[in-house]
Amino acid sequence: MKFDHFEFLRNRVLEQVQADHDAKEFDGSPQRLHPLVLAYVGDAFFALYVRTRLLAYEQGQVRVLHNFSAKMVSATTQANALRQLEPELVEVEADIVRRGRNAKSTVPKSATVADYRYSTGFEALLGYLYLNKNYDRLTEIADKAFAIISREMTK
Repeated sequence: MKFDHFEFLRNRVLEQVQADHDAKEFDGSPQRLHPLVLAYVGDAFFALYVRTRLLAYEQGQVRVLHNFSAKMVSATTQANALRQLEPELVEVEADIVRRGRNAKSTVPKSATVADYRYSTGFEALLGYLYLNKNYDRLTEIADKAFAIISREMTK
């Protein structure tokens, strides 16, 4: 990110906070957001979801928790989970996933292009459901993905 962009965002946020003390969260239409913005939110949600779920099994070893959660939220594991969940998605969810998969972004060396695109689609779906406040469906998909990923990691 260029420093000018950072400065602009920082100033905009500070101005908004000073002008409107009651504004606490996004209240627009998630359908209109860029898929990478949805994936940004979905990534944060799923990382926190996985970390919270792992606390049921381990509370003392932070490094173990971190390493295990990092594997669970990797592009490869998310892509695999999405591929298995795709038949269960309704049309609007499949459309969000498609938009996320087709979004142009830089692919890290730790994943194939296909896996990274699928994981972006998965995260975009989670971000969309979160911002739409569809928490029941969000939890259902996150629960199923966690189970799929857990099974795959034990093979």
